Amino acid sequence: MKAIERVSSFVGSTFAIWVVLFAVLSFLLPSGFTWLGAYITPLLGIIMFGMGLTLTANDFKEAFRRPKEVAIGVIGQFTIMPLIAFALATLLPISEEVAVGVILVGCCPGGTSSNVMTYLSKGDTALSVSITAVSTILAPILTPALIYLFASQWLEVSAGSLFISIVQIVLVPILLGLIIKAVLKDKVEAGVKAIPLVSVIGIVAIVAAVVSGNQAKIAETGLLIFLIVVLHNTLGYVIGYVLGKLLRMGPKQQKAVSIEVGMQNSGLGATLASAHFSPLSAVPSAIFSVWHNISGPIIATIFRKMQEKEEKNNPKKRQSA
Repeated sequence: MKAIERVSSFVGSTFAIWVVLFAVLSFLLPSGFTWLGAYITPLLGIIMFGMGLTLTANDFKEAFRRPKEVAIGVIGQFTIMPLIAFALATLLPISEEVAVGVILVGCCPGGTSSNVMTYLSKGDTALSVSITAVSTILAPILTPALIYLFASQWLEVSAGSLFISIVQIVLVPILLGLIIKAVLKDKVEAGVKAIPLVSVIGIVAIVAAVVSGNQAKIAETGLLIFLIVVLHNTLGYVIGYVLGKLLRMGPKQQKAVSIEVGMQNSGLGATLASAHFSPLSAVPSAIFSVWHNISGPIIATIFRKMQEKEEKNNPKKRQSA
């Protein structure tokens, strides 16, 4: 078990490298990865089950202890990213399938990677975890409603079908994880240590499946989609940070909100796109998975350097941090 824990820790800390590596491999050798397409939905279910095993009652208590700060993050998550996505899809010359895909990833809740990046940025990790937990629980209602609101002008959207899918592949696995953890308690702790490994394998497999299944389309329009994803993600970080600053949150909380808003559960986006729209609609989510695991460490480093500079210039802040 110690060996699995070490491997899990190593793979989790090098997440971005594995995502990029297998995205490139699946693009260059698509025939070796297309078989994964049949397993996208169960893979995400396993990832969400793992998330349920890692959540604690304190993650939800934090939402009641600091409702204003959690609400700012959750509202920012479900307004800023969908609106940016809609603006990009409307203003840029992209196909209907790609437009829906961009909006879809924008309407997803936050991803667990945001919690790690908030920690690395020396932000408020407890707040980040609570925002992720609450936004994920609200996703079955808000994500289908937002997709219907913003994407139905391009393709037919069944909010009811999306709701059922999100309940099945997100809510049910998370609740099962919470129940098993509550029943078995300490007995699951050893397994929890392997969750980073399982999550990385799951996300990497989903990305590889989408990239290999859309290799030709990515070769044709991939650069434009990549630029849209980078812009979407970057604007999410910036506007999320500005929102926290305008609402007079503390520096640590500003970082948490910025990262929560900018990083999405792109695995969910890819799964919903593959199941309800078209393979091409899943491409923005797959590229988002690759990119935000690159941009996340970058923004975390920027925030950490900002704090270190502030502490150097103002020693009193370092003592109170």
